[in-house]
Amino acid sequence: MAASATPRNAEPARVVAVAASGGRDSTALLHATVHAAGPLGIRVVALHVHHGLMPQADAWLAHVRAQCRRWAAAGHPVSFVAQRLAGQPAAGDSVEAWARRERYAALTAMAEAAGATLVLLAHHRRDQAETFVLQALRGAGPAGLAAMPRQAHRAGLTWARPWLDVDDAQIAAYVARRRLRHVDDPSNADAAYARSRLRARVMPALRDAFADAEVALAAAARQAQWARQCLDECGRDDLAPLVDDAGALHLRRLLALGGARARNALRLWLRERLARTAPATLLDRLDAELPKASPGSRWPLPGGASLVLHRARLRVCDAAAAAPERPRQLALTIDAPGDVDVPAWGGRLQVRAVPRDGVALATLRGCELRVRSGGERFQFAPRSAARSLKKQFQAVGVPAAAREAPLLWCDDTLVFVPGLGIDARSRAAPGEPQVALRWLSDVAASGSRRRAR
Repeated sequence: MAASATPRNAEPARVVAVAASGGRDSTALLHATVHAAGPLGIRVVALHVHHGLMPQADAWLAHVRAQCRRWAAAGHPVSFVAQRLAGQPAAGDSVEAWARRERYAALTAMAEAAGATLVLLAHHRRDQAETFVLQALRGAGPAGLAAMPRQAHRAGLTWARPWLDVDDAQIAAYVARRRLRHVDDPSNADAAYARSRLRARVMPALRDAFADAEVALAAAARQAQWARQCLDECGRDDLAPLVDDAGALHLRRLLALGGARARNALRLWLRERLARTAPATLLDRLDAELPKASPGSRWPLPGGASLVLHRARLRVCDAAAAAPERPRQLALTIDAPGDVDVPAWGGRLQVRAVPRDGVALATLRGCELRVRSGGERFQFAPRSAARSLKKQFQAVGVPAAAREAPLLWCDDTLVFVPGLGIDARSRAAPGEPQVALRWLSDVAASGSRRRAR
């Protein structure tokens, strides 16, 4: 199992992060990754999230930290990072959904701080089968039935589940053979949680009745993943002529697609703008009401936003008060790593020193933030083609809200696009002092900061 600790065909990263709860599965994955990484010169960092929901949480954190110290003392390249979640689920929010959402946010922050670009998760075949059944019981479509992807790219990180096809018994055998100590979370047996009820009552009965139930359910999830990818690819092709430069959707052109294709294109357009999947009930309502909708019609969306029909186009309007008018351009002087506050744009530019694939610090001593005006082209890699921002945003699934962030220019050269990164044509030469850039919108400032002038 050690050989499969990193995903097949993945480019080796100099720092690999492993989500480590201290449970059996993540302990096995962390151990396998540490032992596979050593000979390759890769440093491993264990990321632990303290949810604050169980009285044993402090002991679990201490356990994983001590385990990493023992392995590091034995000559294995592993470090430990932990983050305690603040707050608690809001009224009406499920504990499971809140914990999952906050856990991924914490893992993202810790991985970025550690310099990792790859985060490994210990989900296995039984987890995948359970997720498929849970989604089916919730009436999910292909997106939900696709369950957990083997690999995904979010927030500039690659998230991988290298053991998604591995049998639960194989992991148990790995742990027993190496006498790995791990913790047990009592909430896994708490019938208050849907997954716990499914795991304790439903899955054993399924396995008794159908010996290959887990294999079949995991295979069904893979089929749903392919179906979802197909729907997304077709939807992007259909959307291309329907969306204007401001991101609004032409209603008549949408309706001309007809039936399932129109619904699929609308689903994808809403997902890109809301950064979440629209409920089926909302899509059902829009199916019925859009053909006869009048100008000014409005539909509530998840998160408090609204869908508005104006001048024959659909737009997503945020619930918050209209933002103040932003300047079309703003001069910056960046001469050292740190954070540059840009209050006029409601965000900040994070500047971090990197050894490669950055932009020369000297370039940024005279740069400028500008609004997107149309016609800009971005190049991901030196040998790739420069394509329009619209196509590049669509290719990597950048949410619509993130596409409104300012672009960083040096004279007439595009340097950095939030959500896409540094343009390959602006990368620094090897050995030159350089930095990576990241745009953070409406996030509380911390650490070293300078105000844009």
